[in-house]
Amino acid sequence: MNANNDRYVVGVDFGTLSGRAVVVRVSDGAEVGGAVHEYAHRVIEERLPGTGVRLGDDWALQSPEDWREVLRHAVPAALADSGVPAAQVVGVGTDFTACTVLPATADGLPLCELPELRDRPHAWPKLWKHHAAQSHADRINALADRRKETWLPRYGGKISAEWEFAKGLQVLEEDPEVYGRADRWIEAADWIIWELTGVETRNVCTAGYKGVYQDGGYPGEDFLAELNPAFAGFTGKLGPEPVPLGGLAGRLTAEAARWTGLPEGIAVAVGNVDAHVTAAAADAVRPGQMVAIMGTSTCHVMPSDRLAEVPGMCGVVRDGIVPGLWGYEAGQSGVGDIFAWFVETSVPESYEREAASRGRTVHEHLTELAAAQQVGRHGLVALDWHNGNRSVLVDHNLSAVIVGQTLATRPEDTYRALVEATAFGARVIVEAFETAGVAVQEFVVAGGLLKNRFLMQVYADVLRRPLSVIGSGQGPALGSAIHAAVAAGAYPDITSAAAVMGRREQAAYVPDAGRADAYDRLYAEYRALHDHFADGGLLHRLRAIRNEATN
Repeated sequence: MNANNDRYVVGVDFGTLSGRAVVVRVSDGAEVGGAVHEYAHRVIEERLPGTGVRLGDDWALQSPEDWREVLRHAVPAALADSGVPAAQVVGVGTDFTACTVLPATADGLPLCELPELRDRPHAWPKLWKHHAAQSHADRINALADRRKETWLPRYGGKISAEWEFAKGLQVLEEDPEVYGRADRWIEAADWIIWELTGVETRNVCTAGYKGVYQDGGYPGEDFLAELNPAFAGFTGKLGPEPVPLGGLAGRLTAEAARWTGLPEGIAVAVGNVDAHVTAAAADAVRPGQMVAIMGTSTCHVMPSDRLAEVPGMCGVVRDGIVPGLWGYEAGQSGVGDIFAWFVETSVPESYEREAASRGRTVHEHLTELAAAQQVGRHGLVALDWHNGNRSVLVDHNLSAVIVGQTLATRPEDTYRALVEATAFGARVIVEAFETAGVAVQEFVVAGGLLKNRFLMQVYADVLRRPLSVIGSGQGPALGSAIHAAVAAGAYPDITSAAAVMGRREQAAYVPDAGRADAYDRLYAEYRALHDHFADGGLLHRLRAIRNEATN
């Protein structure tokens, strides 16, 4: 009898708007229970909670208490839903959005929870899509390029405004007191592990992709001092040396056991990123398997046995997805968010009434109308830069462009053009990898958007390749559970655990040759538009005019 049959693990996925927990059987990866807890504060973008303090443009914060509430509510609810006795749970794993980073005291208390700092925006955790540090990222990139820093090519020649160093430099220069009070600058992925175990750790994934940790070290103090003399000691706030994925971070404390209803002392896996951990859930941890986690944004991750410089990638990190391979990351800053924006701002009431009369959402109604069109019928091409561009241009101050609209343009036309734009953006990323000599052998889709069959077919046609799809609707949480099984000793490594507990359907969508040919013509126009606006000149000036008018 397989001893794993009677053992279970819990995976907890901390997303942008909510956290979810799943209970998973170790022997086969079956998800036997689950629950979701919505964040009370969701994304803090306008004012600090309970203070009235107004935030600036491009800010996005979160509340640490919302994350604790996931442990208190989603985990016990998932356990109850499963019917599994808590005593049979042997481990717990977590994943987080990245780079979601916060300043804390030496014992892990978030600075925003100190009464005297609650009304200071920089004391709060900065969500991944906090883009107000773009000017700081620009300075870091310019200096690194001038100094020929060896780590810069590992990030496609640019680091992002979303990452640890840019956000840390912003705190230093805009609120030096908060910066000085921060003994730790820590990814939420590692902070939540601290809450669960009482042990401070750093994982190699966030350190490598978001903290510029390469070849055993961070950027040197002389580099940081040239940015700002007071920034020289920044890496001292980044905590202990990063540890491998799938490892044992510590044991569940008595307090965390009371929160979660799980047994005290069970294994807690090293922290991880939602996108990267999903590769295990899809059993896509071998070289050339690119996983696109498609939701509000899209993150593309892929293991490879080859090290290369891919322009505009978010990073290549040794052991960053699975130990022993190079892990690549790229991404798109807005995908589902773009479709949601369009529905919320640009659809007439007549469409809402028609959708309601048919018992459908507006998204479903627009999708049906868009799907009925032939490729190119709308006469439009759009740039998917509503939330900036993560790959391959790495510029969060870029903005969207839609070309070809006339008085005959209908909402479903624009909606379809936006769907196609995100597919074109994905094709740019795939082509960048293959041009650099890093083969993409399989394209695997995960995330909430894979439920939209029209969207998936557009991607297959635009990419001219089959799409595989993950076999779970809770990819990150399942991936975290797989890591928990490894940390608990049920499997020797992530690859062997993923082979048993992960799952995907290969070639679930295949391209149609006629539509693919038609999309090649539209993609050529997209690339022309992409390259024309890539320098950001006009788009940056428009943003500056907007910001001046707002202030």
